[in-house]
Amino acid sequence: MWIGLGVATLALVLCCGGGTVALAGLIVTGSQAVNEQAQVAVDEYFQAVSEQDYARAYGLLCAEAQRRESAGDFADRLEEEPEIDSYEVGQASVTSRVVVPVEVTYATGRRETLRVSLNQDTDTAELEVCGIEE
Repeated sequence: MWIGLGVATLALVLCCGGGTVALAGLIVTGSQAVNEQAQVAVDEYFQAVSEQDYARAYGLLCAEAQRRESAGDFADRLEEEPEIDSYEVGQASVTSRVVVPVEVTYATGRRETLRVSLNQDTDTAELEVCGIEE
């Protein structure tokens, strides 16, 4: 009887331990997937802005950002900002929202770090740019 209980306990510990490891693996994999999707969304946005394709950049904004500013006002505002020479997208930070840092170098030589916040589109599940802060 004691051998049977020992084997059952060992099996229970292995199953629970394996479940914990599997859960940890899912969390890590999910976090990596969100980071990759966030980096792609931010890269697409900054690529469009760098190419002065403001219509495409506007289409990458979340619905809330598009409600705050029309496509024409968006393009006018970006026309007045310094031209982007290069940018480097950093690792996403996932808390209550997804935020991605971007190191931007402007044609004027000025550099700054921008924090891009992203929201998930409820229809497509894609991440979209919803705000940019200095």
